[in-house]
Amino acid sequence: MGPKTKSPPGDTNQSDRDIFFMRAAMEAAIEARDKGDIPIGAVMVHEDKIIAKAGNARKISSDPTAHAEILVLREAAEKLGDWRLLGCTLYVTLEPCTMCAGALVLARLTRVVFGASDPKAGAVESLYTILADPRLNHQPVVTSGVLADETGELLRGFFRARRTKKAEKYSNTSD
Repeated sequence: MGPKTKSPPGDTNQSDRDIFFMRAAMEAAIEARDKGDIPIGAVMVHEDKIIAKAGNARKISSDPTAHAEILVLREAAEKLGDWRLLGCTLYVTLEPCTMCAGALVLARLTRVVFGASDPKAGAVESLYTILADPRLNHQPVVTSGVLADETGELLRGFFRARRTKKAEKYSNTSD
């Protein structure tokens, strides 16, 4: 299944651009995984340039708010000198949670693109539709499913390896 856009489609190169920037978000996710954190990555794009890039850092920073999206929002706002990120597009490998979706609305992003859906905590399409809620003062355009198989496999592989490691740990202990 290809990407879904919750607005009229843009120019014909949108898909190629989305794939390019989602691959950059995947690089950030892999860096997070290699540091021992959950492999979720994000990049912020402004005027077709990456202005911020981060992977999840909750475990390594002992900060429950250190989601890739939040880290990228902070870096982008600092670089642009404004908390309003109008004209910016966020690319993130996993559907944002409620905390991140709320922050995305507050930052006034123009567009949000995500890879894999998150049926357990997704707040854009899966459990909630925060970014489309007309009661809020801003609704960014949402494109979902960009490289969903690849971004989803990155997470599944991480948790599969974690379960295997845990099982090996317990099978190697003696009574």
